[in-house]
Amino acid sequence: MAGKLTLVGTPIGNLSDFSPRAIEALKECDFIAAEDTRVTLRLLNHFGIKKPLVSYFEHNKRERGVQICERVKAGEDCVLVSDAGMPAISDPGEDLVALCCEYGISVGIVPGPSAVVTALAISGLPTGRFTFEGFLSMNRRNRRDHLESIRQEQRTMIFYEAPHKLLSTLNDLLTALGNRRIAICRELTKLHEEVIRTTLEEAAMRYSTQSPRGEIVLVIEGATPPPAEFHTLEQAAEIAARLMEQGQSASDAAKQAAAQTGLKKGEIYRRITKPAD
Repeated sequence: MAGKLTLVGTPIGNLSDFSPRAIEALKECDFIAAEDTRVTLRLLNHFGIKKPLVSYFEHNKRERGVQICERVKAGEDCVLVSDAGMPAISDPGEDLVALCCEYGISVGIVPGPSAVVTALAISGLPTGRFTFEGFLSMNRRNRRDHLESIRQEQRTMIFYEAPHKLLSTLNDLLTALGNRRIAICRELTKLHEEVIRTTLEEAAMRYSTQSPRGEIVLVIEGATPPPAEFHTLEQAAEIAARLMEQGQSASDAAKQAAAQTGLKKGEIYRRITKPAD
C-alpha cells in the first residue's frame, strides 16, 4: 500500500506557533524531507522528536524528488517542511507536490503560519484582494519586466525580500510604481518584530542610511483605479441612436447604452423615443 506526502507548516519565528497536529504529523511519519536539515533538526529537538531527515532543496529537487516519491510509493509516509512557513509557497516543495500528483501519490496538509498572510493582516492596507509576487529577480531584464507587469495592478501586492537587497528593491519599486503606501514587515512573530507603515519614497530615504536585519515582507498598495468616464444623458442617447441605426430595437439599444454609460435604461429609452418638438 502506498504511503502519503503531508505538507506541514512550520513557525516563521516563534516556536510556540507550532500546532499540536503538526507535532503529531512529525511524530507519526516515517521520514521528513526538509529544505535545510540543520534548521529542521533544531525544531525536532525542541519538541523531542526523532525522525530520519532527507534534504530537499532547490539544487537537488529533481533527483531527490524522484527518490522521495519512490519511497512513498513503496509505503512510507513523508512529511515535507520548509525552513519557515508553508512549504510549496515560493519554495521548491511546489515541484514535489506536482511530482506526487504525477505519481498518483496522496498529498495532505497541516496548515500553519505563513509570512504572506501574516504581513498582509498587520499591514493596515486593503486585504480583500491581494497578489503574492514572491522575490523580484536579480536579473535586470526579468526584474524590469516583472515590475512593468504590475504597474497597473490594483490589488495589494506582497513581496519577499532579503535585507541586503531592500534598498535597491525599494528604489526600483518607487521608480516603477510611483510613491505608494507600503508596510515593511520585519522579523514577524520574533522578539524584534517590526512593522513600518510609510511610503515608498520615505522608505527609500530611511534605508539609504540604515541596514535592516532579518527576514522582510513588503506589502504595497495597489494602483488607484482610473476615474470612471462620465457620460451625459445626451451622450447615452447618441450611443443608443447609433445602435438603432444598426438595426437594434429602442429597448435593446437603451439597454446596451445603459451598460456602457452607467446611466439608467429607462431614462435613455424615454429620451430616444420622445417625439421631436
